[in-house]
Amino acid sequence: MNTHAVRLESAGAVVSVVSAEQAVTDWSARYFGTWWKAAEADPASVSAGALVTAGVDNREYDDIALAVTRSPHTSTTYARARLLLAADASGGVIRAVSPEGALAYRSEPGVSRLDVVGCRTGDVATATARLAREMVRGLLLRDGWAVLHASAVVQDGRTVLTFGDKGAGKTTTALALASRHGAGLLANDRVFVRPGERGGVDVLPWPSAAAVGLGLLEALGWFETARERLEAGETLHPTQDERVTEALLAGDRTPLWERGKELKTQVFPDQFTGWFGVPLATEGEAAALVFPRIEAGAAPAVDETGRVLGGADFMSGETEDRYPDVFALLGADGGGTAAACENVARRLAELPHHSVVLGHDVAANADFLAKVTGLAT
Repeated sequence: MNTHAVRLESAGAVVSVVSAEQAVTDWSARYFGTWWKAAEADPASVSAGALVTAGVDNREYDDIALAVTRSPHTSTTYARARLLLAADASGGVIRAVSPEGALAYRSEPGVSRLDVVGCRTGDVATATARLAREMVRGLLLRDGWAVLHASAVVQDGRTVLTFGDKGAGKTTTALALASRHGAGLLANDRVFVRPGERGGVDVLPWPSAAAVGLGLLEALGWFETARERLEAGETLHPTQDERVTEALLAGDRTPLWERGKELKTQVFPDQFTGWFGVPLATEGEAAALVFPRIEAGAAPAVDETGRVLGGADFMSGETEDRYPDVFALLGADGGGTAAACENVARRLAELPHHSVVLGHDVAANADFLAKVTGLAT
């Protein structure tokens, strides 16, 4: 049986994904791509170091599921699905099963190894990438990195960080600067940060699919490209609601809403480059902070109310409720140690802060943002 492997690397944190199913390793290679320098590896060379193995095996899934349910176990929610957890009395091995997803897990935190077993290749591939990302996160957190809730773009090494709650304009700001002024997209929703050796703040990407509303997709000039790609048989990220796909294929730009939440396109990282011509950046140094506010009909302008970086702009174990550290992969708070966050916050406070009001004109927003942040070309 052939075995396939992909090596992920970011700032010295290295995790390998190994599977007999090439579709599983291909998924991780695509998902992390250039952001985490994903590359094929010799399976024989990855036995040492942090490792995620993945398999599609109904019998093995049944065996683990039975072992978990017959043992004392607890129930929690992980990745929006019910998860049953059973730990060995010694605390060395954690077993878990997600019945709805037909996924089983075996984690050995002491040796940085996690095994994923399931019944469906697509579900195994998605879960494997998710856990590989968590394992990289743990390595980075233990090395002094923290996690900010921010989007980021990079130009000539200078990184613009954009902060705000959902709907504030983090994605709008990042994609406007990337599409109109050639900045590299570093991250859509969160980033790793650590005090740099030269006194600044180093920034790394957090790979993830990006949610882009139909209105923003049209404003960026990307709607027709996405439609043509879908008509040619390509697909967006599988978490995308089917109604969004139908709207794209029908050419309907009208934003879709359900219970007050906008349904958006879910863009794979590599599609930013392959579909829309936006390069992905792999690192940078923080140069400016932006705090946007979107207001319909507004002309881009400085917001005199102002805002500064706060504790809520850092991720934490409490805010990472979708992916609690049930497999003991992190070895630190999900957003970084208190000392790491404090050091980063102190250095970021010394950088230019820009509170801005943005409208719905992407070109005007991009030109204004490029000027105030110093990224104008």
